[in-house]
Amino acid sequence: MGDLTLFVGSLNRAAPYFQGARGKGLAVFGLDETSLRVMKLAETDEVDNPSFLSVSADCKYVYTNSEVFAWREGVVSAYAFDRAAGLRYLNKQPALGSITAHNAVTRDGSKLLVVNYGMGEGGPDQSLVVFGIGPDGALTAPLASAAHRGTGPNRERQERSHAHSVLELDGGILLVADLGIDRLVRYRLGEDGSLTRLGEQHAAPGAGPRHMVSDPAGGFVFVMNELDSTVASFALGPEGELAPVDSKPAVPEAAKAGNHCADIQISPDGRFIYATNRGHDSIAIFAVDGGRLEPIGHVPCGGATPRNLALTPSGSLALSANQNADRVSIFARDAATGLLSDTGAAIEVGTPMCVKAVG
Repeated sequence: MGDLTLFVGSLNRAAPYFQGARGKGLAVFGLDETSLRVMKLAETDEVDNPSFLSVSADCKYVYTNSEVFAWREGVVSAYAFDRAAGLRYLNKQPALGSITAHNAVTRDGSKLLVVNYGMGEGGPDQSLVVFGIGPDGALTAPLASAAHRGTGPNRERQERSHAHSVLELDGGILLVADLGIDRLVRYRLGEDGSLTRLGEQHAAPGAGPRHMVSDPAGGFVFVMNELDSTVASFALGPEGELAPVDSKPAVPEAAKAGNHCADIQISPDGRFIYATNRGHDSIAIFAVDGGRLEPIGHVPCGGATPRNLALTPSGSLALSANQNADRVSIFARDAATGLLSDTGAAIEVGTPMCVKAVG
């Protein structure tokens, strides 16, 4: 048992823009990648609404955002994990903004990058925040932060900046996808955690960029646009500059009006893109060639409202966190064709929001 360790964050506090909160909080499972047997290893309800989480490369530490409606400032919590001892609380830090949406451990493991979606006015209202990670895995106080300002053409969803995710590129370059202002904002991250704003790339008006991935070779960035249900690709310059390459719809035209795109992942070999659709309740599959996107098709997500998607390190499985079906569905992936097939196996967990698979 337990070739893989899966970390799942689930809602345990109600919010008006979510459809229920039936989860316990943070749970850890062992998954045998061959037999698909699942075993719960640990669980805690101490953390509020861990809607996104990241895990250190050595699987010893997990960092969870708390996305709680009406809090003017979210928090980020650090836990140690051991298969024998389970989860152990380390500490938490204020997120310096509301609706804390995304985080990522830097490649060198020394810092945690946190993004706040932000709603309303008041509070620190920072879009991107940098925390240090101590030798024991605990978080330091914030080292630096930056705020975005502006609006977009969608008056209901783009009334202000809504930073949604952060992506680390080569050379200490960071990209922040801001759904509210239709921009990919570029920063340089200093060794001391400082942030220097370098520039920005505009997305299509009303696109609403949400999540991003880069290809393993480091030549392209692929962006999931929530509001216009598209996937866009950009070529990367030496300093992280972006040049548009391609854009393709993530759902059929007839499904576009009721759809909201969510997550995006890339296969380990960089040949295929997978993107989740809430409303259409599907996973869109694209082949990739030189940044160009070729639609292959869609597979039902195995539930409802696929908020988050993970590929296992081997690339043999895809895991869809289906928020409103109370299950993480498990798909087999064909490495040659990129196609997914539902295995019928799943992890039953209330209101899953995020899943991470660590080898």
